[in-house]
Amino acid sequence: MANRRIRMEKLKEIIRLGSEHHLSNRAIARALKVSRPVVAQYLSDFRASSLTYSEISTMNHDDLLELFSRNQRFEKQRYTVLAERFKEYVKELKRPGVTRHLLWEEYRQAHPDGYSYSQFCYHFQVWQDISDLSMHIEHKAGDKMFVDFTGKKLFVTDPKTGAQREAEVFVAILGASQLTYAEARYTQQKADWIKANENALRYIGGVPRAIVPDCLKSGVTKGDKYDPDINPEYADFARYYDTVILPARPHAPRDKALAENAVKIVYSRVFAPLRNQVFYSLEELNRAIRERLAVHNNRCFQRLQISRQQLFQETEKAVLKPLPVNPYELRSFKSVRVQFNYHVYLSDDGHYYSVPYHYRGKKVKIAYTTTIVEIYHKNTRIAFHKRNLNQNKYTTVPEHMPPNHRFYQDWCPEKILQWAAKKGPNVKELVAKLLARGTYPEQTYKMCLGVINLSKQYGVQRVDQACQRALEFLQRSSFGTLLFL
Repeated sequence: MANRRIRMEKLKEIIRLGSEHHLSNRAIARALKVSRPVVAQYLSDFRASSLTYSEISTMNHDDLLELFSRNQRFEKQRYTVLAERFKEYVKELKRPGVTRHLLWEEYRQAHPDGYSYSQFCYHFQVWQDISDLSMHIEHKAGDKMFVDFTGKKLFVTDPKTGAQREAEVFVAILGASQLTYAEARYTQQKADWIKANENALRYIGGVPRAIVPDCLKSGVTKGDKYDPDINPEYADFARYYDTVILPARPHAPRDKALAENAVKIVYSRVFAPLRNQVFYSLEELNRAIRERLAVHNNRCFQRLQISRQQLFQETEKAVLKPLPVNPYELRSFKSVRVQFNYHVYLSDDGHYYSVPYHYRGKKVKIAYTTTIVEIYHKNTRIAFHKRNLNQNKYTTVPEHMPPNHRFYQDWCPEKILQWAAKKGPNVKELVAKLLARGTYPEQTYKMCLGVINLSKQYGVQRVDQACQRALEFLQRSSFGTLLFL
């Protein structure tokens, strides 16, 4: 016991205090002024010998030395048998359902005189710490992908002016295999953030059960340890890919450890090799990043003799969920109230879209892409439209209209103008101007028909004269104005 040789009297005292007085290892070490590991090892050897303290106390120096030397040789052999399994355990623990306890049970079946479960875990943990693997050993294959932006930037140079533009760098890493992805984007805004997440999934060729972002505003609107608010667009992206967003908890370093380590690796294995290169487009920069990623992912871990790419292929690829056939189309969301005319106003377009008339006054959610507009009430879609960018115009589905409004569907400006012309030139001119000014067709038609039908009550000549006067202050003219005139 070269590294912990002590006098025989002190050895016997360690055994006496531990077996007869049941003192803790810490208390024995303090009382006898020896280290705790020495106390722990001698007591472990003593218990393994199946002897009592009375028997130990009567042994002479040579017998005692032989006993503990024999125990030490056995211990060394027992540890060697276990340690040979550690590298395989790293891969096994990444498989769904595999636990340390299961591995220990299999180990004890093969080696009945092997370590207890607590000793098994202790030696494995020490080996992990030495191998720098403890930070990710708990991650199961296909379970989580960690995502974040780096703090430092890369740059794209304008080929004409030489001006440099900052590029944000997105990083993603799978928890089990540590397969790493990175790409440059011009911003950290929602569209870039979600697209980078999608590109990471396409890069690994599958979908993990969860994505773990830091509390970035593009992904998490409110960080909270127990109930974070996920950005609606990011949550919609997660639903499309059938995964879950699990934001890293504030003030919980272990939640962020893997992503932060990935950022450090990207600094050393991507940023540093590219530091002297000039890139004239984002595409050119991302091609260079991909090349460095290939080198990194195919480099072996220390002491494991296996690369991230190999570990991914062997343990993680098969358990990822399949990708959807089509890429995700970014949707934006707005909560609005249906107007009395059974239309909702999409402020981004300055355009009105119809919903079934019985939803008037209800609060609804608008979900829209670059091409379509969907309207939901209590998570049920009640309307679907092609997106229309014409400001102050209406998109109306006839089936959304109440029965009495559908009457106006048969009318058109030409027919109304023909009817107005029969009532007089001023009537026609005023109706034409009202038609040109109206933004909501049915409402305008009602007003025009109201003007034309005044002739039934007041006569054609009087109504035409009233229209002439109304044209003189057209900005203020309305059906009510005509009645006054």
